Amino acid sequence: MKILSFLLFLSLSAFAPKPKLTTVKLASNLSVGVPAGFAPLPDDGIAVKYPSPRKPLAVFSNPSGRVDYSVAVRPTTFESFDYGVLIKIYKASIQRLYTKVDFLKEDIRTVNGRDFIYFEFVSTVTDARRTGAQMAPIKRYQAVQYAIEGTQLYVFTFVAPAEEQAQWQPTAQAVLGAIAMKK
Repeated sequence: MKILSFLLFLSLSAFAPKPKLTTVKLASNLSVGVPAGFAPLPDDGIAVKYPSPRKPLAVFSNPSGRVDYSVAVRPTTFESFDYGVLIKIYKASIQRLYTKVDFLKEDIRTVNGRDFIYFEFVSTVTDARRTGAQMAPIKRYQAVQYAIEGTQLYVFTFVAPAEEQAQWQPTAQAVLGAIAMKK
């Protein structure tokens, strides 16, 4: 019965419409696909939503502001042939960031002729304060891809509320499959 349900799901999803993406050039060597309806977050919006000494290269949000696609660039001393080791390091790093992580996929995959480290997971953060008021856990669906070009690490992250995973998962996969990086 499970096999029949799985085959039915595959056949129905094969005919599902592909998410509409707009190609955006972020640098001379980098273009990404941004979901229709998403808009770039202005610098002050990025500073509020992503406080960090290193601002992301770009952040795009859906109209409600609940779903984001971000691209960050950081210096690295690793090289692309280190991906086998880096996948373990990045997985451990992701696990340290959250209270709980349920990995859906982890892989080294090729997109448009370039290898990427890929993670797809649901993260949970719980309120660890010792006050009497306990806040509800925050759960998010995330798809993250890493690529190294020269001395730069590129991080592509799609984040949506976990309860909207079924709605946004095809878009996340389309977005991360639409990255074009030139060497």
